[in-house]
Amino acid sequence: MSSPKPRLTEGPVGRHLADMAVPVLLGITTMMAQGLIDTWFIGRVGDAELAAYGFSFPILMIVTSVAIGLGAGTSSVVARAIGSDDHRRARRLSTDSLLLSFLVTACVSFIGVLTINPLFRLLGAPDDLIPLIRGFMMILYAGVPFIVVGMVGMASMRATGDTRLPSALMILAAVLNVILDPILIFGVGPIPAMGLNGAAMAALLARASIFIGTLYLMRMRLDMVSFSKPDPVEMRESWRDILHVGIPAAGTNAIVPIGAAVITAMIARYGADAVAGFGVASRIESMMLVMYYALSAIIGPFVGQNFSAGKEDRILRSLWLCSAFCIISGLVIAAFLAVASGVLPGLFSDSDSVKSVTSTFLWIVPISYGTYGMVMVMNASFNGLGHPMPAVYISVGRIVVLYVPLALVGMHFFDVAGIFAGYAIANIVSGIGAYIWARNTVRSRCAKGGSVEVQPVTETLT
Repeated sequence: MSSPKPRLTEGPVGRHLADMAVPVLLGITTMMAQGLIDTWFIGRVGDAELAAYGFSFPILMIVTSVAIGLGAGTSSVVARAIGSDDHRRARRLSTDSLLLSFLVTACVSFIGVLTINPLFRLLGAPDDLIPLIRGFMMILYAGVPFIVVGMVGMASMRATGDTRLPSALMILAAVLNVILDPILIFGVGPIPAMGLNGAAMAALLARASIFIGTLYLMRMRLDMVSFSKPDPVEMRESWRDILHVGIPAAGTNAIVPIGAAVITAMIARYGADAVAGFGVASRIESMMLVMYYALSAIIGPFVGQNFSAGKEDRILRSLWLCSAFCIISGLVIAAFLAVASGVLPGLFSDSDSVKSVTSTFLWIVPISYGTYGMVMVMNASFNGLGHPMPAVYISVGRIVVLYVPLALVGMHFFDVAGIFAGYAIANIVSGIGAYIWARNTVRSRCAKGGSVEVQPVTETLT
């Protein structure tokens, strides 16, 4: 077993970012591709199943937000502990984060099961789709512990600077999911066709493989899990430090699906096909944003280690490089989707109305992807600094202050196209503001001196 060692505070900044980002990019790309394949298989079952899957998307994002929040908190404190050369503390924080994430998931799953019917009716789901949605969500909630604990464990691995092992786990799980999808959805031999529920079961089994693999590697390869009896006082301190970043980070990420839920309710006014089209577009979008997910996953550990080492110049350089990459790649993606907007929707549905909504989205929203990527990167940077609240304010501003009001105005004048235009404008304004805020924050906090010590939570979501 090897102990975690600081590896991000020396050497070329761009090289470190690329070396970390490429494995994450491969892992997330594979998982996103698996999500698109899920959508394709479900679309072959029927438009009702596809619409039910579309309604589940905001809730899936909320569950993921919990995992991302806890992972961000874990990554931030572990990376800063490693940057300060406190390996014992890093191991303790990593171990305590797994227990905390398990306890949180139990609460999430319990509440989720109790609120399936009223919640999805609130989102605008028609009564005939509720049984489909309920069956899918019941299986999903059973897999929440695997999702969250696995993601938190992988965040702890990335905090050490090792992105290869968690990415390998993601790739293997995605491959398993794709293999199981047609077997469980359509049935093979003695295995009955489960339809939409089969897609949920395939995802559950794939996530379980990540869960098992993560715990094994953390213990046997990285020595990041301790089986010694925890000190209650130290454990409470660990949880406090993790939640100092984790609660705001979860809130930051939850804002996105909450906004998506509101937008889904708006789009539901135009019928189930419109919701299905938006669901297809959202999954295509997730695939196109994969590079930015990768950058946001690795920038936190990089910033955290260098902040504890007092290396302001390296942090500022990383923010500039990431922003330049986001803008250039965003323009390329927008051009590609504009050209492909007449073809891609047909891969997921034969319905003209579904394809029309998806195509409209792909023409309008992607022009803002570069600045949306900047929002992701800057928010992760704030978490890496142990200063998470600006990320909350940026995300709330993007969704509540800009996206939803602009979507309402746009819907009044331009129907669904106006909703999507509001989304694009919100991304552009927020991305520019986030970069300026992050750059100024790094300068200010580094001037005061970086420290691995995390103060008790004094800032809360309101």
